[in-house]
Amino acid sequence: MINLFDAPLKKRLFINLEENRYVAKLIYGLIVINVIALIIESYLSTGDTYIHEVLNWLEIISVIAFTFEYMLRLWSSDYESNSIKESIKKRLNFFFSFYGIVDLLAILPFYLPFFIKIDLRSIRVLRLIRLLRIFKIGRYSKSMKLITNVIRDTKYELFITLFVCSILIIFSSTLMYYIENDAQPDKFKNVGHSLWWSVATLTTVGYGDIYPITPIGKLLGGFIALVGIGFVAMPTAIISSAFISKLNKKENQDSNIICSCPNCNFQMEVKIKM
Repeated sequence: MINLFDAPLKKRLFINLEENRYVAKLIYGLIVINVIALIIESYLSTGDTYIHEVLNWLEIISVIAFTFEYMLRLWSSDYESNSIKESIKKRLNFFFSFYGIVDLLAILPFYLPFFIKIDLRSIRVLRLIRLLRIFKIGRYSKSMKLITNVIRDTKYELFITLFVCSILIIFSSTLMYYIENDAQPDKFKNVGHSLWWSVATLTTVGYGDIYPITPIGKLLGGFIALVGIGFVAMPTAIISSAFISKLNKKENQDSNIICSCPNCNFQMEVKIKM
């Protein structure tokens, strides 16, 4: 008889869900198949009943698998708790965590119509939510975890850069509004329209749908475009530098081993050149 409150059982289950490569491959496969199915749906007509039926069964099987995974994760998330209060807290932490929300959204669109009467126009939105299943890959992907750690480590530098960019965007869009409003009242109707121009110029995208025509406006636009080259490159440089540093650190850790003498137990770190 399996004890559902057995902490070691929960721990083994939780670790398997997190680290077992077969579980990871199964979830990977289902996510990729679901994304492909979502793309295929956009090509189908109402007459393709057979393909619709296959995709519906694929959706049912995927939802069953994702639901089973979600329930097991929720149940085993409190394996380290020593009291009911702590158990509830840990399960709530999982429920409101990023991956907990992603797991819930991966299955919610399937069950929602059974409990709530939904307008047919909302079905397309529910299908779009299914695309969020692709974020489940981040839980098993080492590459995604590495990128997440890099962004977390550089969040202060990135915040400063984005804050300065925000100030520059607001300042330039407001200034451009007062410069160009009289010459182009249809293009620069308000600061909001100028804000779109400022974002497109600062990121050096330049869609061309809205641009200055006065000499002062052109001068300001050229200055913002030149400044944008440097400011847009800064977050990229920060992330790239941190990413390379992280990879070098990991490589050094992987190439260092601890050797111990069997007689005197003396330990020494030895660096292995790859």
